[in-house]
Amino acid sequence: MTVTWEELGWERLTAGVGRCRLPGWDCTTGLVVGEGTALLIDAGSSLAEGARLRAEAQELAGHRVTHLALTHPHFDHVFGAAAFGGAEVYGAVGMDTVFEARHAREELRADAVGNGLDARLAEEAVDALVAPRHHVSGEWTLDLGGGRQVLLANVGPGHSAHDLAVLVPGSPEVVFCGDLVEESGEPQAGSDAVPSHWPAALDRLLDLGGEDALYVPGHGAVVDAGFVRRQREELAARFGVS
Repeated sequence: MTVTWEELGWERLTAGVGRCRLPGWDCTTGLVVGEGTALLIDAGSSLAEGARLRAEAQELAGHRVTHLALTHPHFDHVFGAAAFGGAEVYGAVGMDTVFEARHAREELRADAVGNGLDARLAEEAVDALVAPRHHVSGEWTLDLGGGRQVLLANVGPGHSAHDLAVLVPGSPEVVFCGDLVEESGEPQAGSDAVPSHWPAALDRLLDLGGEDALYVPGHGAVVDAGFVRRQREELAARFGVS
């Protein structure tokens, strides 16, 4: 018996494409199913959450997760990545420095604990972190088989120094935005944000998806181009940039 997206608590967006809103920080994980392949977008906030996502994604796809794209290096999006052994991992160029530098790993751990993650789980996830193997500096097309191609685009910096978006062509097109777009609250600008470039990053998202795309934020409900455009103007005013 084939399980449905809804039965596992996932939201189906188009054929073979869906997302899950995770508990705790309302962080989004995406899934794109190809022919014998599956791309997961972001990996959750702990190894246990990553393992749960791996099992659910495998049940939905009918095979293991073969590709993992990390939209940016914040704990609630990357701490589950080590649960996807054997997957090809992609991130914006420079993300590897966050995973490999001791001080950056300590900042990740401290940020996770400061936001309420159990210290033991945070330590476990940091110890297991592995840098992405594939570094996206511009655009990278993934062929997932069966006529399905996905575009990875380095659209940052903005919310972080290393922001990656994922465009899934189709009708409608789907754009996974990471935390460049947030619907459930005001976009968060931490110490690694680059506010002067954030509006331009949202312009790039709009160029990728166009007017009729579904835009999947890092936190919150799926939005349209109008929402992204309004958030772009709010961020420009907030940070005093054009």
